[in-house]
Amino acid sequence: MQGRNVFSFSAFVLLGLVLVPGALAAQQKPLAEQLVGTWAYVSSNAKLADGSPLWGQNPKGLFIITADGHFSWQVFRADRPNFPDRLNATPDEYKTTMLGSLAYFGTYSVSEAEKMVTFHTEGSTFPHSEGETIKRVITKLNDDELVYTNPATTTGARIEAVWKRLK
Repeated sequence: MQGRNVFSFSAFVLLGLVLVPGALAAQQKPLAEQLVGTWAYVSSNAKLADGSPLWGQNPKGLFIITADGHFSWQVFRADRPNFPDRLNATPDEYKTTMLGSLAYFGTYSVSEAEKMVTFHTEGSTFPHSEGETIKRVITKLNDDELVYTNPATTTGARIEAVWKRLK
């Protein structure tokens, strides 16, 4: 009788071990739902021609992804010049500001199978980017962190960006 109870208990535990991972997988939200939120820029491996970080030291950025399919993305170098009147800056101040910032917004779609987000740019700090389609592959996503790569940069580099969820 005792052997039968041990067998029943063992079978119950084994069944639980088989079913629990499936139940957990079923409970995980779809990628599109996990992306929704406000994200703060952490880092990227993008470099300038001289090897320095594209966004300098201590950059600032915000990435907002809405449930209804819209996004807003912006990153700024911390060392941009601080001038009091944006309508009366010097040519060098304007140039440094433009080279030290990037912002765009639009709509997005998600491919769960490819773990890819496709952004459709409606507006950008650089008008030639308006109307572009931008693809990013999600390599890590949890409640606190989003990491994606740019699979097709114009320079052939593999760029990875890291964002943390704001709460």
